[in-house]
Amino acid sequence: MTLLITGGAGYIGSHMAWLCHDQNISCVVLDDLSTGFSDKLPQDTPLVVGDVADETLLEAVFKQHAITAIIHFAAKIVVPESVAHPLDYYRENTAKSCVLIDAAIKHGIKKFVFSSTAAVYGNAHDGLLKEKFNKIPTSPYGHSKLMIEQILSDAHHAHGLNYVALRYFNVAGADPKGRTGQSNPHATHLIKLANLVALGKLPELLIFGDNYPTPDGTGIRDYIHVADLVSAHACALNYLQQGGTPLVANCGYGQGFSVREVIAAVKQVSGIDFKVRVTSRREGDPASLVADATIARKVLGWTPHLNDLTTIVRHALDWEKKITHSKQ
Repeated sequence: MTLLITGGAGYIGSHMAWLCHDQNISCVVLDDLSTGFSDKLPQDTPLVVGDVADETLLEAVFKQHAITAIIHFAAKIVVPESVAHPLDYYRENTAKSCVLIDAAIKHGIKKFVFSSTAAVYGNAHDGLLKEKFNKIPTSPYGHSKLMIEQILSDAHHAHGLNYVALRYFNVAGADPKGRTGQSNPHATHLIKLANLVALGKLPELLIFGDNYPTPDGTGIRDYIHVADLVSAHACALNYLQQGGTPLVANCGYGQGFSVREVIAAVKQVSGIDFKVRVTSRREGDPASLVADATIARKVLGWTPHLNDLTTIVRHALDWEKKITHSKQ
C-alpha cells in the first residue's frame, strides 16, 4: 500500500506522516503549504507541493507513486471564518474534495479516509453525540464537511469507493516526541491560544461567551490528543484494507471540558496566572460537543492512550516552548 496524505504538512497531517514513518507505511504528502510546514515532516517522506484539486497533478502523483489509498486532511477549518466567508469554504472544502474523489475513482483507488467534524451535529442534541443523530450544522464549515460525507456515500453506491469518515472533536496536543505540533501562527485552537498567553506571546485570552446552557456558562468540548486521533486513521486504513465497507465514526473521548476548565488546566501546567477576558459569542459555535466513540472503538479497534487533559496541555505547551526557542 502507498498512501497519499492530502494536507500532510499541516497540524494533523504531519502527525499522520510521522505515524507512517514510525510504522513503515509508504506515504506521499500533497500540500499547498498555505498553512503547512515542510520542515515538520520526516525527511524521507516525499512532499508534492500543489493543490488538491489540480487534476493533472493528481494524475501524475497517482501514477508515479502507485497510490492505493488516500487520507484527506486538506481543508479550511475555522468556524467563524466560514460564517463570514461561506463560499470560500464550499469551494475549498466541498468542491475541491469532489475533484479529489472523482480523480480517485478514475484511477481505481478504492480506499479513502476523510477528515470530517463534530460540527456536522450543530446544536441538535444533549449528552454524548452518536453518529446516527440528526445532523444540523450551525456553520458553513459544518455544512461543507457534511456535503463531502454525502458525496462519499454516493460515490460508494455508484462506483464502489470504500471510505471511513472520521468526525473529529477538538484536536489538541502535540507529538509526544516533540517532532511536530500546531505551528500555524494564525491557529484559533483554545489550548494553543491559552499557551501563547501563558508564554507572554499574547496579552490576554478571550472567552467567547459565558452564557451558554452549561454548568459554568462556557462552551464544552471533547478534547482529543492529536496522536490518538492519527492512530484512529491507522485503524481506519487497516479496516479498509481488510475489506471494510463505508463507515462513519466519531473520534473523541466521551468527556467534555468547559473553556474555563481548560484555562485552569493551562494555568496549572504552565504555573502562570494569565489575563482572561469574556467577550460576546461567536456565530456558529454550539454550546457542547462530546463524542460517543463506541463505533471507532468496537468496529475500528481504536484504543486511545492519551486521554488526559493535563497530558494534552503539557505536550502542547512543550511544543510552543520548542518553536519559540527555535525562533530566538
